[in-house]
Amino acid sequence: MIRIYLAIVLLAAGCSTIQAVEIESPDGKIACTVEVHAMDGLDACPVYRLSYEGETLIKSSRLGLAAGQNNGFVDRFEITRTVRSSGDATWRPVYGERDEVRDRYNQCVVELRRREAPRYSLHVTVRAYDEGVALCYTIPAQDGVDRISITKELTEFRFTRNHTAWAAYHAQDNYVETALCHLKKGCERPLTIRIADDLYVALAEARLVDSARMKLSPCAGVPNALVSDLGGAVEADLPFVSPWRVIMVGESPGELLENNDLFLNLNAPCAIDDTSWIKPGKVIREVTLTTAGGKACVDFAQRRNLQYVEFDAGWYGHEYDETSDASAVSVDPKRSPGPLDLGEVIDYAAKAGVGVILYVNRKALERQLDTVLPLYQEWGVKGLKYGFVQVGGQKWTSWLHHAVRRAADHKLMVDVHDEYRPTGYSRTFPNLMTQEGIRGDEARPSSRTTLTILFTRMLAGAGDHTICYYDRRVAQIASHAFQLAKAVCVYSPWQFVYWYDRPPESPQDIGGAGGKHPVIGDEPELEFFDHVPTVWDDTRVIDGEIGEFAVIARRSGEDWFLGAMNGDAARALTIALSFLDEGKDYTAHIYSDDETIPTATHVRIVKKRVTSTTVLSAKIAPSGGLAARFVPVPVNGPASNGRVR
Repeated sequence: MIRIYLAIVLLAAGCSTIQAVEIESPDGKIACTVEVHAMDGLDACPVYRLSYEGETLIKSSRLGLAAGQNNGFVDRFEITRTVRSSGDATWRPVYGERDEVRDRYNQCVVELRRREAPRYSLHVTVRAYDEGVALCYTIPAQDGVDRISITKELTEFRFTRNHTAWAAYHAQDNYVETALCHLKKGCERPLTIRIADDLYVALAEARLVDSARMKLSPCAGVPNALVSDLGGAVEADLPFVSPWRVIMVGESPGELLENNDLFLNLNAPCAIDDTSWIKPGKVIREVTLTTAGGKACVDFAQRRNLQYVEFDAGWYGHEYDETSDASAVSVDPKRSPGPLDLGEVIDYAAKAGVGVILYVNRKALERQLDTVLPLYQEWGVKGLKYGFVQVGGQKWTSWLHHAVRRAADHKLMVDVHDEYRPTGYSRTFPNLMTQEGIRGDEARPSSRTTLTILFTRMLAGAGDHTICYYDRRVAQIASHAFQLAKAVCVYSPWQFVYWYDRPPESPQDIGGAGGKHPVIGDEPELEFFDHVPTVWDDTRVIDGEIGEFAVIARRSGEDWFLGAMNGDAARALTIALSFLDEGKDYTAHIYSDDETIPTATHVRIVKKRVTSTTVLSAKIAPSGGLAARFVPVPVNGPASNGRVR
């Protein structure tokens, strides 16, 4: 179902009549003004400012690009015309955190032209949503200029005060709560900033497809200000359209997280005609690199309602070897003595209705992409994990998104690991299932780190957190109920739930970088992983504070799932179940930490009947958690067991 309303007004005038242009969000709370005036010793710079309910959030901040002859996209501009439009549409994603997304905005294209030679034209598009504002640049085709080289971007964010921010400097870094004045060069995006106890913003990037990645750096000589920091020069034929610069606005961290569909709305619609082969699901990693281990994982996946088995680094030799050949199975002896008959495992998995995913390091991908993709399709592989991809510069941004599109040509899904962070491209190519760009369980993040990631990194989209359950590190970072809750709170359409764990039938662990891998037990709470989906029909962020705690509820079909994760301090939570359907009874399956439970994981399971008027009370220990599944009580027939799409 699509509903679109569009209105366009063209205003042609000289600079004497267009002094400033204001664009408001549909609800009227956010206002962005674009104008031209002297700034920083320069004449007639394009600038913008942003307010929320009349309060200035970002004061006059420069726009522009260092590009062209004499850096002619910086100053001495006049506004020559504005083109206003509005849109209101709903669209259904192939999968996501909700089954329907609304795309409602007011937009203005501000056309600028230099008053003197070189008489360059520059357009600034401002799109105002209730959820925030996005800006992008267009350098249109113009006389005498066919191609442009952009050496620097001048987009600034000048805040009115020295606010608190949560900063990281590479995609898998620990976050640090700090004042704006202490931020350093190369700060990651999204960058979440607290304006007040009831007002937050996040600076981010959307629709990064074939340009250089943006980070954020201090604006020299300007207090409390940041400027776009590109990961290298950008070369482009004209017309050139930049990625979006996004300023999310919300009254709580949870509101920002709930509004993360903004990134999808700022990308093009799905470009894949037939998406029936794109299947989200839960994944177990095969850690022995053997035929027997692979079959054991397939049996376990079939038994425990997992959809995929992934073979990680080492199945085709040493992943860092420049001559490694990802078109042939040749187990790295440093990881496993084998034997591995991958074809036999793939066939065995197919008969069980389980898919196989293969990891391939960039060293092989960059040389063999056009060879291995059709080959893997022929083998019956369902997807790839692209490992250690290069990011930052325009060349590698373009290559990676090309590699995602080429995978789609061969009906292969993709998980991008390491430093890559999403900017909404999974709307256009939904075979891009998930990505890392996150400090996941491999890196032993503290509960505080995970709860900071949730309201910063996760604003941008899905994150492959490589959830562990039996590995020793779980006890070092959080409780087992916290790990169960993570499967709800941390969204990933491909959700790894046993990253370092192996089924009981798997061969004795024979090496691997992680040392001896633990055996998956038979603790009764594993039923939660059996039932929990990876994609959703509705999502509600019930409560939360950055680094402190989070409570999130998500619906799949008629069933609801809830995750609550806690940080460093013990906490008493009261959770109203008002998200449940009114007038309907549910059976609640509640999983919580309890050291008195005589299992290795100490998780208590309680079943009780609840309704939308029920309020759950729970005392949660430091780094503890709570997970729950709510199944409608049937009027006739058996209760639902949940569903996984």
